[in-house]
Amino acid sequence: MSKEEKIQEEEIKNTATEPQVVENQEVKKEEPSAEELIQAEKDKYLRLFAEFENYKKRTTKERIELFKTANQELMTTLLPILDDFDRGLAEIKKAKDKELLKGMQLINDKLKKSLEQKGLSLLKVKAGDVFDADLHEAITQIPAPTAKLKGKVIDCVEKGYKLGDKIIRYPKVVIGQ
Repeated sequence: MSKEEKIQEEEIKNTATEPQVVENQEVKKEEPSAEELIQAEKDKYLRLFAEFENYKKRTTKERIELFKTANQELMTTLLPILDDFDRGLAEIKKAKDKELLKGMQLINDKLKKSLEQKGLSLLKVKAGDVFDADLHEAITQIPAPTAKLKGKVIDCVEKGYKLGDKIIRYPKVVIGQ
């Protein structure tokens, strides 16, 4: 073989092993069409818009919840004072001082009405109610005086209160065994 034939043979081998690139196909793969770009941007926009709407709804809901329970700390601080007020009224009734009782009763009613306007409400519990662990806090069990009172509330030791729909203090009760 001559030198020229060897060179031609090597060129054939080199061209056979080199990948052949078709320019038109590569251009299409690298550059998406205008419609595809528009669709991709539209999709991004819709996702961003939906995410923003969800954010607005979530923050609005959180804000409403915050306003409903903003007074909770103050209310829980005032509850022992309400209890003391009720005990004081009970003692004044024993003393039978009509004018003093009338004045204290007016103050008590005004305080309770003001707190009710802010969303505080009393959880009503009476003797004979069925004990519910979701609504009551049992502090002790005593033998039931009658068979009807087994598993039921015998006495309410401390009143319970709700602020809006949330219980901020459970009523403490004695239940029959």
